[in-house]
Amino acid sequence: MAFIDEEPLKRARAHEIGQDLSLLSVDELHARIEVLKQEIARLEQELSQKGATKAAADALFRS
Repeated sequence: MAFIDEEPLKRARAHEIGQDLSLLSVDELHARIEVLKQEIARLEQELSQKGATKAAADALFRS
């Protein structure tokens, strides 16, 4: 039986901007770099999609 007061489990972050990196191993640093590269690619894809949508809207309203 679950209690109402229970907090949902929080997911551990793969990386937090500005955190102390001195305790991480080389392998952990490489893993975090890979996570951040994937996130950058995801952000760039979203930016590209938004740019295409804006360009289409601009073209529609300029006609």
